Amino acid sequence: MPDFRKHRGPHPEDEQSFAPEAEPILNRAVGDLSWMLSRDYAMTAALKLVGDRFQLTERQRIAVMRCSCSDADRQNRLGKLVASGPSKLDCARMVQGQPIELDGFNVLTTVEAALAGGVLLLGRDGCLRDMASMHGSFRRVEETRPALECVGRVLEELGVESVLWLLDRPVSNSGRLVAMIRQTALERGWAWQAELADDVDAVLARSPGIVATADCAILNRCTSWCNLAREVVGREVPGARVLRLVGAE
Repeated sequence: MPDFRKHRGPHPEDEQSFAPEAEPILNRAVGDLSWMLSRDYAMTAALKLVGDRFQLTERQRIAVMRCSCSDADRQNRLGKLVASGPSKLDCARMVQGQPIELDGFNVLTTVEAALAGGVLLLGRDGCLRDMASMHGSFRRVEETRPALECVGRVLEELGVESVLWLLDRPVSNSGRLVAMIRQTALERGWAWQAELADDVDAVLARSPGIVATADCAILNRCTSWCNLAREVVGREVPGARVLRLVGAE
């Protein structure tokens, strides 16, 4: 079915699924799912048990899954984080003068969603994630160029030495986005490169440098990472709709 979206905004079900009264239940679900993952339950089976127990909708289950992780994975990820959070001083001190390899679609869609008023998820590992799903294709929306500008301004403020945007070659329209990224960098004088890769996850997972992503598969395996999407949204879209799902407190 063709994708005619012009924005990366909220889903029609989100107002009810992520209403304030749903947050305590969703946090309990994240806590329960994380407890099960910490005891080596398989994600699929554990998510079904938790989702059925709390009678969660499909989108609520997606949100709970994206915000949950085992205690071991959380400790591993936070141990490799080059900044302690969205604090400007901490992040600037850690990435200034350093090159960064950027998980292009992962970072960009989160900032697009923030600009469009979509729901963002703050999970147990401190990462900010969106509810979007690529499904093998990328469609430019009205927020795409502004999102690139937001990322660029923050990277410039942080004093990052150079940026390599990596995008998945198998995703349709990725070549067009690479061209847009290069054009934006040229116009702004930013030290950016943009390339296609057959498997971005694998490339970033074995990178010896700092990577910018919220992808769990990369975070679990990479050497070091920065919380770039959270930093950009915190600075550039302070009014973004962020749902904090870190488990029951």
